[in-house]
Amino acid sequence: MYQYKILIVDDDRLLQNSLNNILSEKYDTFIVGSGEDAVKVLKKTPVNLVLLDIKLPGIDGIETLRLIREIDEHILVVMMTAYEDVHSVITSMKMGAHDYLVKPLDIDELEIIIEKALESFKLKKELEELRSQYLKKFDINDIIGESEEIKKAVEFADIVAKSYDTTILIEGETGTGKEVIAKTIHYRSSRLSKPFISINCGAISRDLVETELFGYERGTFTGGLQEGKKGKIELADKGTLLLDEVSELLPSAQVKLLRFLEEREFYPVGGTEKKKVDVRIIAATNKNLEDAIAKGDFRKDLYYRLNVAKIFLPPLRERKNDIIPLALSYIDKFNVKFGKNFQSISREAQNILIGHRWIGNVRELRNVIERVILMEDDRLIQPEHLSFLINQPHTLPENSGIEVKIPPSGINLEGLNSKLIKQAVELSGGNKSKAAKMLGISRPAIVYRIEKYGIKF
Repeated sequence: MYQYKILIVDDDRLLQNSLNNILSEKYDTFIVGSGEDAVKVLKKTPVNLVLLDIKLPGIDGIETLRLIREIDEHILVVMMTAYEDVHSVITSMKMGAHDYLVKPLDIDELEIIIEKALESFKLKKELEELRSQYLKKFDINDIIGESEEIKKAVEFADIVAKSYDTTILIEGETGTGKEVIAKTIHYRSSRLSKPFISINCGAISRDLVETELFGYERGTFTGGLQEGKKGKIELADKGTLLLDEVSELLPSAQVKLLRFLEEREFYPVGGTEKKKVDVRIIAATNKNLEDAIAKGDFRKDLYYRLNVAKIFLPPLRERKNDIIPLALSYIDKFNVKFGKNFQSISREAQNILIGHRWIGNVRELRNVIERVILMEDDRLIQPEHLSFLINQPHTLPENSGIEVKIPPSGINLEGLNSKLIKQAVELSGGNKSKAAKMLGISRPAIVYRIEKYGIKF
């Protein structure tokens, strides 16, 4: 059985012996008489909890606490002081001390504080292990890449995951990894042990979306379950609900969702009694909601409620730096699945992958690599393995009116992108939606590029 390790830091020999006698029966104890010695021990020996006197010879307890936090911020520290030194206690708590004790020590209080501190340590470790296990359940590689765009998206997802209930809107084309980002937020949040429920608002009958979201009471429908049915919102209580393709919601469902976001309460279909739940809402869409608002298909007030924190996932063709790292990660995955031994991708095959348009984004890339690893037997992915891709159109459409020829000296692709976007913005009179349509990209994509290139208009 694991024994927690406690370091006692105090220059009072009598107190050292007393604490050691009391604690050594249940814990592994270490004793030092100064902050300097405490730092030396902690650099060599893993310790779970430190009992630290504020008044010490040499560096005092506050400075020792600072050094402990630098060594390992997860070490629990309980401060001890012989005086009701409120200022020092407040300072130590702000610096991350778990708790404090006032001398002369009350032994019962000491044991209770240590037990509670170590229990919190145990729960935190269990939570970290649980989070690690959950993250392995889905392909985190789907959102890991070398491009700045995807790194920023993942960093922002990490930030919003720390918020308990902030509503999040994720925009991006089909296959860019919106659901994976949503799961990442859930499993990196304090809700990770609670349900993650997903509903695709465009994959079920539009007339049934309300009952799927809010459930229904018994006797509401002929042919319905006799006891009624819980909706996705109620099933996600204490957890996270992903509303995929949220733009497909009917106006009546939009009204009920808006009311729920405002009150965190709802009526099941056919019900007269309100239900209250604690759930984080993440909405995802591959459409431009602002365009949907302009057409009268989506409520502006609901859009503002959903758009508290927005994450935009650029299409794979706009983050070419990610294509090869992603492909290599899928090679490893499918080598294991199919018992193959592919090592890498030939230069010629890399050029084919990088030049492809990837209309299906990351999902399409994954499918391509899976097909190659399943069907072929080689050490490198070769151009002939990708012949099915080469035969697919992946250049500009014929009606684009543009013929692009690369000179022998090469071109500056970023510079060309910047000029094309600037021209589109100028031609559209600053209308971002029109400019995006000219270039065949989404409005969020052109907004991102305008900001990236610092285009003024």
